[in-house]
Amino acid sequence: MTKEKYRILLVEDDPNLSLVLHDYLEMLGYDIDSRYNGEEGLTAFNKNSYSMCILDVMMPKKDGYSLAEEIRKKDKNIPIVFLTAKSFKEDRIKGFQVGGDDYITKPFSTEELNYRIKAILRRTTITRQEKPSEEQTIFKLGIFSFDSVNMILSSSGKEQHLTRKESELLKVLCIHKNQILTRENALKSVWGDDDYFIGRSMDVFITKLRKYLKDEPRVSITNVHGTGFKFVVEE
Repeated sequence: MTKEKYRILLVEDDPNLSLVLHDYLEMLGYDIDSRYNGEEGLTAFNKNSYSMCILDVMMPKKDGYSLAEEIRKKDKNIPIVFLTAKSFKEDRIKGFQVGGDDYITKPFSTEELNYRIKAILRRTTITRQEKPSEEQTIFKLGIFSFDSVNMILSSSGKEQHLTRKESELLKVLCIHKNQILTRENALKSVWGDDDYFIGRSMDVFITKLRKYLKDEPRVSITNVHGTGFKFVVEE
């Protein structure tokens, strides 16, 4: 995909900053759709297709975090970058918890924004090209082969028969391999709810999957503190 085909939704309530960013990014070759509050941003997102969203955090009618949560309900993969005057760790953590990919604190240079956009789009384009689809049923995990339909994890003629929940959880991890999978996403995908007690149960399943995969050092499930998990599969 060439840069000219990237369309970015920019939601920033400061008209001066919005105009500067709009003109700068258009000059770089991006197609920019500017909106000025969270509700306008959500309406635009529901009507159009975008390659990335750049969202101010503090906005009238609907703040950036709430807008990101709504966007994530419709698209789990589109890159989201937050712009904010806040620099507290708690605000950054919240931004990542609601599905943000990056967090830029004001004031920032337009050059920095450009390089961050390029890095995220490059990474997500590669991920989309390599990412397994939900329709895929056989996954290669180093020395292991995972058959999600028959719920079998096999290696060197040995078979580990998984329970339905183990298989469903492993498939979600496979679909999001080498990416951060939030606890909320995993819980809702497998259990349909992100209840605290179900979450503790999921940790037991994660431990079991780690045990099943322990003979392959190129495959690991790591905890991402305060966010979820990352299923690392080295090629």
